[in-house]
Amino acid sequence: MNLEYLRFKDVDLHDVFFDSLKKDYAEFSAWFIKKSDDKAYVFKNEDGSIDGFLYLKVERGPLNDIKPALPADIRLKIGTFKINAHGTRMGERFVKKALDHALYENVNEVYMTIFPNHGSLIDAFGKYGFLPLAEKLTNNGTELVLIKKMGSNPEGSATANFPYINANNRKFILALHPEWHSRLLPDSILNNEDPGAIVKDISHTNSIHKIYLTKMNGTDQLHNGDILVVYRTTDGQGPAHYRSVATSICVVEDVRNINAFPDEKSFLKYSSSYSIFSDKELRTFYAYKKYPTIIKFSYNLALSKRVTRGQMVDDLGIDAPYWGFFQLTDTQFNGILKKGKVNESLIVY
Repeated sequence: MNLEYLRFKDVDLHDVFFDSLKKDYAEFSAWFIKKSDDKAYVFKNEDGSIDGFLYLKVERGPLNDIKPALPADIRLKIGTFKINAHGTRMGERFVKKALDHALYENVNEVYMTIFPNHGSLIDAFGKYGFLPLAEKLTNNGTELVLIKKMGSNPEGSATANFPYINANNRKFILALHPEWHSRLLPDSILNNEDPGAIVKDISHTNSIHKIYLTKMNGTDQLHNGDILVVYRTTDGQGPAHYRSVATSICVVEDVRNINAFPDEKSFLKYSSSYSIFSDKELRTFYAYKKYPTIIKFSYNLALSKRVTRGQMVDDLGIDAPYWGFFQLTDTQFNGILKKGKVNESLIVY
């Protein structure tokens, strides 16, 4: 299954995937044809059939066709959002794509309209800070208007504030070997100067949430809100000084001990959904308890430029007897962000 960025005219409107949209919106087919030169994200199965469709549009001006009306602003509208869920986290993938665009376009709000009967989808968006703040009366019925205000809400959870990072929390280096890193965080580094780069990240495995098992000392003391600078150890093609790199910034959501689960079934239920490991691997981990600490975290951003261990040591004064897991000072963390060319608007102090 691949994510493609296609013109409407290159997408088969007659695919059965669109039948429910045609049913909900009488004007859908005419609208779709009118958009022939616009582009949308499309998930396709191996047989070419469609499993997901996401259309985004930047709008400037007031929203006068909803109640209550909203004043003029720069907004990203999620014009069409539909998936056939198969446990692939495609919905999260699309949320992440929408927020990638929102950040690139520097909008103040992201919104979508949706009928109230789509309760599971409303709940899914609600987790990421999309709130039902208005209604829209149409010929097809009354829709809810879900709005996410860009920026961090001090009262919101880490998930609701995604992808923003509260820099007032503790910061740590978390090292991953290359074989785990490539499975957990597939390369999705965005170059903020290239709008096309937003499209190049085609991996459907990039869910927002991740689960990782480890035995590194100290990781069991992590807690919700802690910041992780993910550090990929050397790939063996050169000294760690040059080949080990910081790649991503993540936020801890939950930490559990594998012995806290009463049985294998409950462990698999918690771990398998977001884990990079197969069920067979997880069963082995549960049987031998070799990796007791289970960390669930959100994958908030990839550094636009990787920061080498040499830069961290020589330029930022970061060093440790063991480059596996250790705490960073605020100055060291800010230095990594600067060298990694992170979008400053994502960091809230």
